[in-house]
Amino acid sequence: MIRSMKWLRNPKFYLPTGTLLLLYLAWQYIPVPVTGQWSEAELALLESLHIENLGAPPPDPGNAVADDPLAAELGHQLFFDTRLSSTGEVSCATCHQPEHSFTDQLALAEGVAVGNRNSMGLAGVAYSPWFFWDGRKDSLWSQALEPLENPAEHNTDRISVLQVVYNDARYRKLYESLFGALPALQDRQRFPEAGSPQHGDHRLQEAWYAMSVEDRHAASQAFANLGKALSAYQRKLMPGAAALDEYLSLALEDGDKRQDAGLGPREVAGLELFIGRASCIDCHNGPLLSNNAFHNTGVLPSPGLLPSQGRAFGLRVARDDPFNCQGAFSDSDPEDCLELRFARGGGDFVGAQRTPSLRNVGLTAPYMHAGQISTLADVVRHYDTAGVAVIGHNEVEPLGLRAVERRQLEAFLRSLDAPLATDARWLQAPE
Repeated sequence: MIRSMKWLRNPKFYLPTGTLLLLYLAWQYIPVPVTGQWSEAELALLESLHIENLGAPPPDPGNAVADDPLAAELGHQLFFDTRLSSTGEVSCATCHQPEHSFTDQLALAEGVAVGNRNSMGLAGVAYSPWFFWDGRKDSLWSQALEPLENPAEHNTDRISVLQVVYNDARYRKLYESLFGALPALQDRQRFPEAGSPQHGDHRLQEAWYAMSVEDRHAASQAFANLGKALSAYQRKLMPGAAALDEYLSLALEDGDKRQDAGLGPREVAGLELFIGRASCIDCHNGPLLSNNAFHNTGVLPSPGLLPSQGRAFGLRVARDDPFNCQGAFSDSDPEDCLELRFARGGGDFVGAQRTPSLRNVGLTAPYMHAGQISTLADVVRHYDTAGVAVIGHNEVEPLGLRAVERRQLEAFLRSLDAPLATDARWLQAPE
């Protein structure tokens, strides 16, 4: 019997076992009616969640064409182009499907091969200062480059990608309107048909390092420019107003918890828990319901995979990345790269993963960095029990929620689903 009902064990009551069981079940499953007003402190928290407070996306560090319409056009076409893969069958949209809020509904992303991480949604991606679950990229444009050369994703190489752009008249025109002339990729004395400095195939590495230093730099700069175009497209992928926002528009006017639009009593009770006793808002705050920080929440490793070092590993990679904000291919002054310069990592962040946005969370199962948790109900149960972390320290404390409260919290999370606030043409492959 739980602590809040310990009075039932007092021998003075002498209640039959069946009565005790009924009382316990009633306590577990019968909801408390939603009544009263939101307090001033609660209203301030609620107001901070409204999507109307989202504002324009911040700059993409190092990307001078982040908001250029031509760059978005080029990035849109590249995003859906399967030629940018070794098999000719994989595009960015393979794992980031518009119809599934730019996820793929798989536990582990599957491109040319099965990867080791769950595909994160892209709605509102431009608002994060860090990318991938472990934050190993510090800009959206540099993030867009890694899947192209990742053996489990596109499994291609930067020279092959540039050859596609060079030999496609439409791509070449858009590229050169934005960035100037491409390298002379037709010159086989200078540029191979394929080559990469970091691909696992040693032949691609040999071809890359057979090029002159100047040509390697020119190819990497052109490759970086494609990432900047992909970023310009992805910055247009915006979450839309959900049932929560409809409710907030009314509740913020008079403070009454019982509104007749947006959320029902069960969802409102879940919202109370979200900003209150369940402490979800500690990490899932702001209009995107994410603090864009890194936390270890004790998620078990995916079967067959080693525990992830998380942010402790990711920050080291980000600082060594030639495509980071301070690198030679960035359009920023290195002194302006504040996120990278002052980022925190190290031993305190072992096992810590980036906090995802909860917008459209009901549409993006399975969950966690390797898709370890299948349903929202199981996610709520995970945070309710807060087991010991396999690696690092679990920051979450057990919540001790009743069964009805777990269902209320899940119902609230589902109220965050909504169509994207993005023009329909950006949500489908270009003609």
